[in-house]
Order: sequence, then structure tokens, then C-alpha cells
Amino acid sequence: MKLVLVGLVLVLVVGAQAQWYKFSRKAVRFTKEVIQGSRDMWRAYSDMKEANWKDSGKYFHSRGNYDAARRGPGGSEVLQSFLGSSGRGHKDTAAAQRASEWAHNGGDPKHYRSKALPTKY
Repeated sequence: MKLVLVGLVLVLVVGAQAQWYKFSRKAVRFTKEVIQGSRDMWRAYSDMKEANWKDSGKYFHSRGNYDAARRGPGGSEVLQSFLGSSGRGHKDTAAAQRASEWAHNGGDPKHYRSKALPTKY
């Protein structure tokens, strides 16, 4: 009886360890996607500040969201915290949110690109 009980406990411990391994791989991948998505958003923000170009904010918002959303669920999670925070009034914030949602849903960020924006961006 003790041997059966020890065997059962051993099976449960090994099973729990196997599930933990699967969970940790998913958690590491998710965390990696969050970090990469944050980098995408930061790169778009830095480019926007560097370009300092009139009417290009929507393009940079959509580009950052597009790049982060392509990372996977972790990148999409980042978008929820950054979505549409331009800080220039209700009208600009709403336009930035539309651009962000457009790119998040797979739309091409070049749709919002200003024609006069330098090709570097």
C-alpha cells in the first residue's frame, strides 16, 4: 500500500513538473514578446520625436502598433497600455487611436504616412 502511495505521489510530482515546464516556456515567450513590442513602440516614438514633422503622429502611432502587434500576444498586450495617447486634445487623441487600431488590426501603417515625410522613416 505504501509503495502504491509513493508511486502515486511520484506520478503527481512528475506531472506537475511537466506542466510547469510548459507554462514557463509560454511565460518566457510572452515576456519576450512584451519586451520586443515595447521596443517597437519606443522606436516609433523616438523616430517621431527625431523627425519632428507636422501631421506625422498618426503614421508613427500606426507604425509602432503594427510592428508590436506582429510580435504576437505579448506585443498586443503592450498596445493596450500605449493605445492612442497623443496628448494634444480630444480630436488628435481620437485620430491617433483610429490609426493605432488600423495598424493593430493588420492595416498598412503607410496609409497614414505624410507625403513630405523623409524616406528615412
